[in-house]
Amino acid sequence: MANRQSKFAGRDAIDEFREAFVTLRNEIGRLIVGQAEIVEQVLITFFARGHVLLEGVPGLGKTLLVKSLSKALGFDYKRIQFTPDLMPADIIGTQLVMEGEHGVKRFEFSPGPIFTNILLADEINRATPRTQSALLEAMEERQVSVGGVTRALTEPFIVLATQNPIEMEGTYPLPEAQVDRFFLKVFIDYPTPSELREILKRTTAAGSYEVKAAFPRETAAAELREMQTLVREVLISADIERYIIDIVTATRPDRRKASSSDARMVDKYVSYGSSPRGAQALVLASKVVALLDGRANVSYEDVDRVLSPALNHRVVLNFEAEADKVSADTILREVRDEVRRARETGRGSA
Repeated sequence: MANRQSKFAGRDAIDEFREAFVTLRNEIGRLIVGQAEIVEQVLITFFARGHVLLEGVPGLGKTLLVKSLSKALGFDYKRIQFTPDLMPADIIGTQLVMEGEHGVKRFEFSPGPIFTNILLADEINRATPRTQSALLEAMEERQVSVGGVTRALTEPFIVLATQNPIEMEGTYPLPEAQVDRFFLKVFIDYPTPSELREILKRTTAAGSYEVKAAFPRETAAAELREMQTLVREVLISADIERYIIDIVTATRPDRRKASSSDARMVDKYVSYGSSPRGAQALVLASKVVALLDGRANVSYEDVDRVLSPALNHRVVLNFEAEADKVSADTILREVRDEVRRARETGRGSA
């Protein structure tokens, strides 16, 4: 892809993208058992230049996934264990007073672990909001300011943050405005019995497999940057853009109808719908999926495929939804079906 000259190089560029994506997915899959969809969603996030929030109970391979991703990409990796006493300076770095010759003192910046390519923010909800915001500001701006000096972060830069859904004591749940900054939210489930058997075979017997870099280290950054640029060049029709807009708009409740007999599920169970970032995530993730399918244009199926991870954390449910055990996924499926019916009957947005 290094010799790609035109605005959109067509078939060759798409084929090279698919080949690189599949190579990365397969390489990571040599260590990660039974999480093919999770691996794919993390890679989609990377190529769309986003960040991902991983939710799952301990021991499901979240840390191993992030380590494997860094090795397959050939980039630097760092891990931060979030705890209540973690301070912003522990993440972004701090100014140290250094003494030089003749006793002359000067300030010298000591960079924190955020200066890396792939950052694992383990149990992000265990740190205080002040520390969380230091990380999330860097995610949004891709830079940090210390001592009045702004320092750009290393590119490419992706944060993979984890949350434990079963242990909430002593945690500081992320505010919705900060959760919204994550491109996708991915739920990691338990392995099946056959997958667990394979995990045991790989981890309790002699021999091991080491993930290999999919690209030469000296050209990896340039090649991956071109692929990230290619994603933005994928075409999306005005009709599919309207489809995305209709879906995002339909996640917003009409409180006037919440108690009526013909209330939608959204009106009854949703406090707040998706922000514009949800529409942006749907567009970019759909473009990556289109490239994986060998196309230079987005289809409705591409949008449906990434609908849940792009919007499930952007739909804020109320207490009634929790009491009735209604999930965001259920609501998003209803929203999608509702939008489809409206479009079929000519009632979609103009």
